[in-house]
Amino acid sequence: MISIICPTYNEEKYIDQCIQSILQQDYPKDDLEIFFVDGNSNDKTQEIIKKYCVKYDFIHLLVNPYKIVPYAMNIGIKASKGEIIIRIDAHSLYSKNYFSTLVEYLKKLEADNVGAVCKTDVLHKTNKTLAIREVLTNKYGVGNSFFRTGINHVAQVDAVPFGCWKRSVFEKYGLFNTNLVRNQDIELSKRILRGGGKIYLVPDTYCTYFARETYKALAKNNFGNGKWTMLTVYYTRMFSSLSFRHFVPIIFLLSLIIPLLLGMIWCQFIFFSVALFFFYIGIIGVICGKLSLKKKLSFFHLLCSFLVLHFSYGWGSMSGLLKLPFLKK
Repeated sequence: MISIICPTYNEEKYIDQCIQSILQQDYPKDDLEIFFVDGNSNDKTQEIIKKYCVKYDFIHLLVNPYKIVPYAMNIGIKASKGEIIIRIDAHSLYSKNYFSTLVEYLKKLEADNVGAVCKTDVLHKTNKTLAIREVLTNKYGVGNSFFRTGINHVAQVDAVPFGCWKRSVFEKYGLFNTNLVRNQDIELSKRILRGGGKIYLVPDTYCTYFARETYKALAKNNFGNGKWTMLTVYYTRMFSSLSFRHFVPIIFLLSLIIPLLLGMIWCQFIFFSVALFFFYIGIIGVICGKLSLKKKLSFFHLLCSFLVLHFSYGWGSMSGLLKLPFLKK
């Protein structure tokens, strides 16, 4: 028996195709239970899920009054019976062998957590959305996040998308940290690693994640990601709850801001900040030029996507940093 847990909130655009990809899985349905844990959506998400609950007795709808993902996961884990727990995301589709491949590798590798490559796509393909998709799978956009950039062999990693765990992992390392609105999956992975556990990214299957399709939505999402980089460190009291790549945007942003501030004392510092910014633009410009020629994408939209991604994440981290003195311990 495996238990699939999917946190949801206002996912009416994506939930139907997500469920359809689940129903097409090659894993035996008699050994499968699926929990959609909904944070009181105010769109048609629950209505759509309930139709499937009536038709399939292995699909269940639970309510998450706290709305956020860690509560949803903990509610689902406590309600489930499976020996293996798999988290999925409503914004995604899953290849037919997704569940069976993760379960196979979890056993074969004697792992504590396994995951597969998460391919990024967009629902509506335009010059802008295709550029956003490219940036979100590019190493200069997301760093050394191998589950986004791709892999063709089994690799031991620090985190995977979503996750597939033995139930005993939660008994040993604890449930999801409910203080964390974001990064709760990464924090759990770091907890597992600190306890001597092993996490693997595996080939042979994949999921497809649908990205935000406007600069505003991209900025809002990454601003939140950046903000919770700082808040995750605050709540866990450990920088090791995340990886170095999560701190690169704020380091870059501070390297621009601090010389500007010092420029009020000695104006020469301003030139350092300006030079660094134009150096950054030059490097990103070269990358966008190569991608534009190789993949026939819009140079302008690629450049905008990189700028929005990097600076929204950095400003989000800055916002989280400035918020720290006002948080209750």
